[in-house]
Amino acid sequence: MNQAQAPAGWRTVDIVVAAVIAVAFGIVFWAWGAFVWTATGPLFTAAPPAQYVLSGVWLMPAVLGGLVIRKPGAALFSELVAAAISAFIGSQWGLDAILSGVVQGAGAELVFAFTLYRAWGLPVALLASVGAGVGEWLHDMPVYYAGTAFEVQLVYGAAMIVSALLIAGLGSWLLTRALADTGVLAPFASGRSQRTV
Repeated sequence: MNQAQAPAGWRTVDIVVAAVIAVAFGIVFWAWGAFVWTATGPLFTAAPPAQYVLSGVWLMPAVLGGLVIRKPGAALFSELVAAAISAFIGSQWGLDAILSGVVQGAGAELVFAFTLYRAWGLPVALLASVGAGVGEWLHDMPVYYAGTAFEVQLVYGAAMIVSALLIAGLGSWLLTRALADTGVLAPFASGRSQRTV
């Protein structure tokens, strides 16, 4: 596990790159909801919780922002701004997307904070994705599935966690490594220590 610690405080480049991640994923969020989520809904009519194996995309900016920026608040900022952008450009969930972004981003942020912002390897990426997935479950169950039996809510949660691990956790870690290999993350500790394990 990489223990390299990033310098304290946000630099201008940190803010710009976190904003770029957020804007890019805000557009992805909107498109994912409008096209992928809506189009695949009928495929999961017999087992609605299974559709949440696709939900990890909505958790990626929290994990990716944390892994790339490596500063307190990066996970929450990236997820919240991405969610806000998706809401403002017409997310089917409206302004609730922003609340969802806060809770999901906070879930990932807590994991990075628990490591004191010093560990950035795959295990931490996976744990941060689980934190975001738990945030997703804590938000979505009372808002969208309040009348659903608790046992079924747990099935939703299991699908969310699987998706979080594979898409947001592993996906963000691989994306960070790929970006580092191109050299675009050179101004960041994540670019200088690309061979994390």
